[in-house]
Amino acid sequence: CSHPNIRTPEFIYWYRQLPGRSPAFLVSTLKDSKVVRDPSGRLSVAADRRSSALWLARPRRGDAAVYYCALGG
Repeated sequence: CSHPNIRTPEFIYWYRQLPGRSPAFLVSTLKDSKVVRDPSGRLSVAADRRSSALWLARPRRGDAAVYYCALGG
């Protein structure tokens, strides 16, 4: 996920929307990487905070969804 205009106080949020459901919060961070519990994985944030990536450790068919990133204070 690219967020080139991120500002210092903004958090990076990730959500997952399963088919037929509303988006559900997964994880947030200001910087650095963070473990994601469900689904099992990791949120990686670039050193300059201009991008982030959500990596699933063992993707399963049930993890098929739309994944969103967002910024907020």
